[in-house]
Amino acid sequence: MNIMQMMKQAQNIQAKLKTTQEELAAMEIIGEAAGGAVKVTCDGQGKFKSIKLTAEAINPDSPESVDNDTIEMLELIISNAINDASAKASKEMETRMKAVTGGINIPGLNF
Repeated sequence: MNIMQMMKQAQNIQAKLKTTQEELAAMEIIGEAAGGAVKVTCDGQGKFKSIKLTAEAINPDSPESVDNDTIEMLELIISNAINDASAKASKEMETRMKAVTGGINIPGLNF
């Protein structure tokens, strides 16, 4: 295989990787717990998007005592905590990967 063929193949792989990453980012994957009382949505890359709670998840013995404002507030603070942890983890990964690579940007590592 000559160098031109190798470069063409590398370009094709890079284009396919980009398309696949875009498709994964556009996906919505829902995980459920407690019979659907808690639903978490992530994209195909595993990035958190949202959480939905039911009144039964908050107070199974008396779900009618839980109002919508309480549900929305809990969804918001849980989402904020997940996003905060995710941002911190991404920053840590970036720092460590740059230390390993000496700051060289390696395609596909996305940090």
